Amino acid sequence: MKNTVAFLFVVISFLVSTPTQAVVQYKVTDLGTLGGTYSQANGINNIGQVVGSAYPTGSTETYAFLYSGSKMKDLGTFGGLFSEANDINDSGQVVGAACVAGGYGDYTHAFLYSGGSKTDLGTLGGLVSRAYGINASGQIVGGSWCDDGSHAFLYSNGTMTDLGTLGYHYSCARSINDSGQVVGQATASDGNTHAFFYNDSTMIDLGTLGGDFSDAFGINANGQIVGYAKTTGVDIYGNAVRHAFLYSDSTMNDLGTLGGIVSGAFSINNIGQVVGEANTAQGVYHAFLYNGSTMIDLNTLIDPFSGWTLQEARDINEVGQIVGQGINRSGQMHAFLLTPIPEPTTLLLLTIGAISLLAFVRRKR
Repeated sequence: MKNTVAFLFVVISFLVSTPTQAVVQYKVTDLGTLGGTYSQANGINNIGQVVGSAYPTGSTETYAFLYSGSKMKDLGTFGGLFSEANDINDSGQVVGAACVAGGYGDYTHAFLYSGGSKTDLGTLGGLVSRAYGINASGQIVGGSWCDDGSHAFLYSNGTMTDLGTLGYHYSCARSINDSGQVVGQATASDGNTHAFFYNDSTMIDLGTLGGDFSDAFGINANGQIVGYAKTTGVDIYGNAVRHAFLYSDSTMNDLGTLGGIVSGAFSINNIGQVVGEANTAQGVYHAFLYNGSTMIDLNTLIDPFSGWTLQEARDINEVGQIVGQGINRSGQMHAFLLTPIPEPTTLLLLTIGAISLLAFVRRKR
């Protein structure tokens, strides 16, 4: 009987820890398009809603989409020809950028989509703004033209605030966590652009991996930051190479590649799982998952007969679902959703079942 109870405890421990501590396989879902041939997923929330951009029927310009309940919804524009959705919070609020009437990529405004309608967030005084991140309380970050170039902004309670730079005329905010900490990139007075961390009205230069450039794309609740940075290495043509990094405990750590020379990290969840893109020894880009110690090619974790080549992973949520872009069986570039197997709900049911079985065994005793 003791052996049975001990075994059940092992099973329960395995089930609970699998999503966060062990490598799992994934089911691939093709999110489709808005009628055209192309789509890309940029963000996912914790209830599995996905945002990105896709071609509408007969168009080669992208429109922002919201994918929810197996359906892709066109979020439209502000009267122009282009839009993109970049992030979504658990309340279903979406942020991105949309072209205004008569304009294209050089005349876009940041938007908030909430409650079925899209709101123009305006700019810092120039013609262009883009929103890239939103947190649980609805604070939004991005970049906007202003009198002094293009600056990172924080939009909160109806007001767009300029976050400044690292000394020159450029900055852009990429992500914000629920504590209001912001990351992105900014140009310093020496002309080099570096990743930054913004907290309590202070912008901090995160440095590089030895080169002269870095950019931060994601930050989790623990203040861990991911992005990419130039290293001291060069390619066969003498060009500087960039690697994905994880910035934690005041240290920028090089995450390496998948055998090639280039990688970039785009998102990190609260248990430290990182996703991004990296090239292989053959020079092709593949989506990766970094699980705390190893960079893993996500193409090795899906059905090899699925017909998919996963090229980049853009976001990961707290239950381990991943979104990005790849080439599907038909040879088209489509947005994908990866769901861990067993799925989170299945895993929960298995855990509950194991606990119930343990209780039954104890009662029989």
